[in-house]
Amino acid sequence: MSDTLGQVDWNAELIRGDRLEDTVRQLKQEPGNGLYVAGVKLPLALAELGLIDEYEFLVHPRLAGHGPTPFAGLSKPLDLKLVGQQQLSSGAVALRYELRR
Repeated sequence: MSDTLGQVDWNAELIRGDRLEDTVRQLKQEPGNGLYVAGVKLPLALAELGLIDEYEFLVHPRLAGHGPTPFAGLSKPLDLKLVGQQQLSSGAVALRYELRR
């Protein structure tokens, strides 16, 4: 989602203005392995719209004490159910959650 980019790479979709919800719903209907997003603003916007089916968090064995907070400003709590986990050789842990409905 951008108001300033003119184009994106082959594996990205450029969305402008208030078309986020409609565009993501349409993309979710297309065949493939799903949509993957990262960052802070886009996941928050998609969570608010109820468009995230599964959350994956990577927990790294390092505390920084600063940086953006994922989902800061979420209008209501979301209850998640752990559906998978994997420890990586780096010591990080990948945690997969689904939204409890």
